[in-house]
Amino acid sequence: MHSFLSSGFDPMTPDEKAFFKQLGARIASLRKSAAITQVQLAETLNVSQQTVASWEVGRRGVPVATLPSLARALSVNVENLIGEKATPGKRGPAPQIQQKIEQLTRLPKAKQKLVMDMLDGVLAQASR
Repeated sequence: MHSFLSSGFDPMTPDEKAFFKQLGARIASLRKSAAITQVQLAETLNVSQQTVASWEVGRRGVPVATLPSLARALSVNVENLIGEKATPGKRGPAPQIQQKIEQLTRLPKAKQKLVMDMLDGVLAQASR
């Protein structure tokens, strides 16, 4: 194995190098914004300070299994850590609306019609 590594062969593709360099810059920026030292982050993640330093300059790739705990330590989600837009979760207006629709379907038809008429009125006013 030593001869493989010392032969100059780099197992990272240029795209991977660019990704890990950008990821490292984000890690360093988030860490500094949170006023956390490399040593503190390393202790939290049970790695060496040298490992954190290597991640921050993109010399080493961050293991996938480490990303969730690294994101938690930096108070971000994994998507933000790796530079992706966060995908909307199941929270927010859509599920609440869906729950209300499901409740409406269990109402008697006369009450469903009343609610539909009220919604039509509100929506008509909103579109003016």
